Order: sequence, then C-alpha cells, then structure tokens
Amino acid sequence: MNKQIYDTIVIGAGIAGCMISYMLKSKGYSVLLVDRSAVPASGGSGAAGAFVSPKIGKGSILQSLTNEAYQYAVDFYSKNFSEHFYQTGIIRIPKDDEDAKKFTIYEQFNDNDFKWIKQDELNHIGIYEKNDGFFFEKAGVCDAPSMCKAIWEQVEFLQFEVIDLYQQNDIWTLSNKKDVLKANKVVIATGYESNLLPIKYMGLRGTWGSRGDYYSKLKLNVSMHKKISISANINGIIKLGATHNKAKEPCKVCDGYPLRMLENEAKEMIDSSDLVLKETFCGMRAGSKDYFPLVGKIVDTKFMLENYPKIKRGAKEPLKHLRGMYIFDGFGGRGFVFAPLMAQWLSEHIINDKEIDSRVNPDRLFLKWCRKAFI
Repeated sequence: MNKQIYDTIVIGAGIAGCMISYMLKSKGYSVLLVDRSAVPASGGSGAAGAFVSPKIGKGSILQSLTNEAYQYAVDFYSKNFSEHFYQTGIIRIPKDDEDAKKFTIYEQFNDNDFKWIKQDELNHIGIYEKNDGFFFEKAGVCDAPSMCKAIWEQVEFLQFEVIDLYQQNDIWTLSNKKDVLKANKVVIATGYESNLLPIKYMGLRGTWGSRGDYYSKLKLNVSMHKKISISANINGIIKLGATHNKAKEPCKVCDGYPLRMLENEAKEMIDSSDLVLKETFCGMRAGSKDYFPLVGKIVDTKFMLENYPKIKRGAKEPLKHLRGMYIFDGFGGRGFVFAPLMAQWLSEHIINDKEIDSRVNPDRLFLKWCRKAFI
C-alpha cells in the first residue's frame, strides 16, 4: 500500500490527463497520474491526428472558445515541447463547391492570422483542388504519442486500474481490489468510459477515430484538412486521419480496413501513389452532448435527487458538488487544441478556487438533464 496522500490523483493518461497532471505539478502540487495501461495515450489520444489549428465558421461561442484555446496551445507547445510540435502551417480546404461559398462568409469571423490561398497555389504545392482555401501559418501538428509521452515523463506515474472510488473524511481512496491510493483531490480524465461516478448528466459519448502513418518521399511541406486531415511530410512520414465513425461497433463497420476511407479521400487531394503504410492507430475520442469541454467540479447527483426531487420537474436548486472531485474531459477531436488552456483553467480553480469559465463548466448540463431524464 502506498501510504502517501497526494494533493491530487489524476485518472487517465491521455492528452487530457497528462496535461492537467503537468500543469498541477508545475504549480507545486504533489500529483500522481494513473492509468490502466502502462503507457500514455493508449486510447483516442494516441490515435489522434493531433492537428493544432483554429476552428472556422460564423463566429459561434464554440468557435471563439476553440480559437482562444488554439492560440494558447500554439504558444504552450512552442515554448515547452517544441520538439514534438511541427509548425507546418495548415490549409483549410472547402469540402465541396457549396462549402466554398461559405468560406467568404467565414472570412469575416477569422480572428486568427490567415491568408487566402488560391487554387493555382494549391496545385503548385501538390494539392489537387479547384477551390480557394484558408492558410493558417502558425498552425501545426503534434506527434501525438511522443507529445503525450514527453508530458507524462514530467510527472509521477503508476499503472493502476481504478475499480472502486470513495471518500472518507475528505480523503479520496482509489482501489484496484489489491492495493489503494489516497488523495485530497481527484481528477477524472478517462475519456468516454467514465463509469467511476454517476455523471450521465454530462452526456459523454465516443466518436471513433482512425489514423495511418505512411512512409513517403512526397515533398509535401504543409498540412491540410478537407474531409480528412493530411499532415506535411515530417521525417519521411505523412499522417492521414479523421474522427468520423459514431457506430457502436466501429470495427464491424470498417470491416477490418479502418483506413480505406482515408486512403480514398487522400487520392483526391494529393499524389498518394508512393504512400506505404507504417502503422495504424484507432481509438475513441470523447465529446460532450453540446460539444463544449467538460472542466470543473462534479455534481453530487445522488444528494441532489434525494434532497431536491422537484428538480426532476424543472425546479432550479443550488447545486451541491462532490468535495475534491473534478472532471477534465469531453474535448472531442480537438484534444491537443483544448488541453493546455483547459488545464490552466482547472489548475487555477483547484489551487486558487478561481471560477471556471461558464462555457466549459459541467454545471451547465445538470438541471437540463434532470428535466429530460425523468419525464
């Protein structure tokens, strides 16, 4: 039995868990990161294309939040983990002619440095395209496994599958039936499989993502996104990836060939004739029901339902939270964009009790869930 009582134990070693562990440790907390796997990013994070790029659109709240996180992420990775972040620039290409018309509308809502890149310029650099696109010069690509590993190496880690989680006298105990760990605070960063606590109200759900790393000699110096993402040629490797499959049994849908769609799309975008598959990555990315991250305290669902039964009929009551328990999840396909800024926010909340931004605070979902779940 480990007798130490940590300031915080983080459960889950994807990009989310690695990042919040790193951020808390950098602020002086004693942190233990645990995962059922012996290596970081063994799930959706390791399969991510890990593009760090802005969101384009008509100026929604989610676009604004994503772009704030994007700017922070570019600075964070460049300063702290530059050897795993390749600032290749990213071109956003319309999906079709109809989408191309929207780009002229999107232009006025682009608050990141960008320029139009014309069709002839795209053709010149080896991209098959008949429409103009946006070029974001500061955007780039993380090497997902090596980035997570580099962050993970900065914190204390233990392979430990949490079977049971309970609190006594303000101390949280994590058990795997053979051993226990203890902490004053716990952060749940387990992705879409969050079954340790009653948090159905957050609506976590998974979307299957696939990525293929291919050997290539193609002189492709820029990354791009259309229907799929294609990275620049980095050290002889081009990455094809997409977060695209919402089937409950994605392996049956792909019929044993998860990269077929990616390869077919790539043929329409670049000269893919010399691509030779090096490695396949697949995994589930966790998103929330409203597509915003989930960052903050966890509502004590049992207490609320037992003591305020009228919330099932729409009554608004003050929320009671589980003491010392936090969620850090729901980043969807933009985990490497959201993780640094969200970790900064949550670490300041945990240490200094700084209020969590309402856009990502999970409280936003609880009362609405109560009204719908018990109709």
